[in-house]
Amino acid sequence: MSNEGVTVLIAGSGIMGRAIARTFADAGIATAILSRNPTAVGDLAPGVTVVGALPTVAPALIIESIPEQMPLKLAFNQSVEDAYGGKTILASNTSSLPLQDMADHLQHPKAFCGIHYFQPADLTPLVELARVAGTADATLRQAQNLLERSGKKVVVLQRPVQGLLINRLQHAILNEAYHMIDSGLCTAADVDLAAKELLGPRMSVTGLIEQKDLSGLDTHARAQIELVPALDQSGVAARVIRQKLDDNQLGIKTGAGFYRWQGIDLDAYRRQAGQLLSDVINRLDQGRPTPPPLVDPPTEPDP
Repeated sequence: MSNEGVTVLIAGSGIMGRAIARTFADAGIATAILSRNPTAVGDLAPGVTVVGALPTVAPALIIESIPEQMPLKLAFNQSVEDAYGGKTILASNTSSLPLQDMADHLQHPKAFCGIHYFQPADLTPLVELARVAGTADATLRQAQNLLERSGKKVVVLQRPVQGLLINRLQHAILNEAYHMIDSGLCTAADVDLAAKELLGPRMSVTGLIEQKDLSGLDTHARAQIELVPALDQSGVAARVIRQKLDDNQLGIKTGAGFYRWQGIDLDAYRRQAGQLLSDVINRLDQGRPTPPPLVDPPTEPDP
């Protein structure tokens, strides 16, 4: 593939960048990875090429997946605008940095959006697509079209709230779990058992909110009224997770986190987990009941 034939360009050749590139290439979309060191990039999916500079002709979509450092991302975004002048859709895969702050540094925010993947990006079926204040409707439509062509289901957020949808949900439940571990009420293994044996399977079939419709919103609403004030309201990350960071107990990166990972074949473990996840997703797609339509949302949002 020549530089002129690139439809989707992924900036960043790490695990995430290579997996994102695979999703487009597997769908027959001309895909390249941009890397500062092209000869060192390995484990490429068939159909993915590597380039060391921005293509001469603007790709339809560029997804930035470089390290989570704002100066690096701003410099890259500037280079894209210098090269193409807003003629390509520029998206960031950031999971934590504020998208609007990135957009505020751009000359062409209408062509900018957030596209957030989850690990492993080539297996997980869902992608978040977030607009910023200046994102053009055409940008959102074109980005969604390419994502859907790559086989992804797309959740569209109408503004770039920090953490977007899924990380906010995930961190909310993790924060409560960590505070319960801190208080001695349960262990990390207890939390994971509850997630694997009950929360995960149930939510994978009837979701989070649909399930409450099925069980009755009167009971659920009364439980919310009683329980929400009892949840952690400190606004501070739990001691246990901050201590793991201070102690350099970072999971598989250092051999220990909440669990001990020494002496384990990590590649085999990842393959087994990835295959099981793929099997579960495929089975759910074949057998999950179709949900009923939503009740019309209120015309005025909550203040």
